[in-house]
Amino acid sequence: MSEAQQVVRLENPIEVGAAVADRVLQLLSDAQQERGTASVVLTGGSISRKIHTDLALEPDALDWSQVDVWWGDERYVPADDPERNAGQAREDLIDRVALTASRVHEMPASDASSDLASAASAYAEELRGEMASREPDEPWFDVLMLGIGPDGHCASLFPGRPEVSSDDDVLPVENSPKPPPQRVTLGMTVLKRARHVIFAATGEEKAEAVAESVRGIDVLDTPSAGPRGIESTAWYVDSPAAGLLA
Repeated sequence: MSEAQQVVRLENPIEVGAAVADRVLQLLSDAQQERGTASVVLTGGSISRKIHTDLALEPDALDWSQVDVWWGDERYVPADDPERNAGQAREDLIDRVALTASRVHEMPASDASSDLASAASAYAEELRGEMASREPDEPWFDVLMLGIGPDGHCASLFPGRPEVSSDDDVLPVENSPKPPPQRVTLGMTVLKRARHVIFAATGEEKAEAVAESVRGIDVLDTPSAGPRGIESTAWYVDSPAAGLLA
């Protein structure tokens, strides 16, 4: 494993959440010092709620008004659905820090778009519009956070499905193997356009997927083996999730 890739082993989900939050704040602060602004891609799942809550514990630790917030994927449900990633993030983080409204880039909800394909297309257009001024090889995001499912999925890219190998920036997902059945997700090419990728995984049921992700096996079988940061990639895992690592 190169110096740009590391596994951080911790005892439990509480420690994982705190460590990831500390690292994200550090990376975003570094980005602001270097370029004046910073960007982060949020994720969903149980551990993300702990991370997002910890990010908001010291609201003055970062100039949040100069942070762009994106999402790696979203459940295509109404805006007020409690399972919506953006709603959970608002409760845990966004409404607790001084973010600029125009810098919070939510994926469209089902009651705010005509259909799933249109929702994905709209987010792709927004993403490309924001990144249009960048050089072809310039990173799109400073920090991209991802979870790992027991099956090795990340964002809403699931094993064996065509979305994994698609070159599209943003994809609609129909008949998802994990409910709800309709989702919007960033594509694999976009998940590789962050300076720093941070995976967070907890629980014994994630151990095999974590080990395969770290080893970098076939991405079609384990999508979480695909995303890598341009400058660094890190896996923050608790003891049970690290059980199959060498």
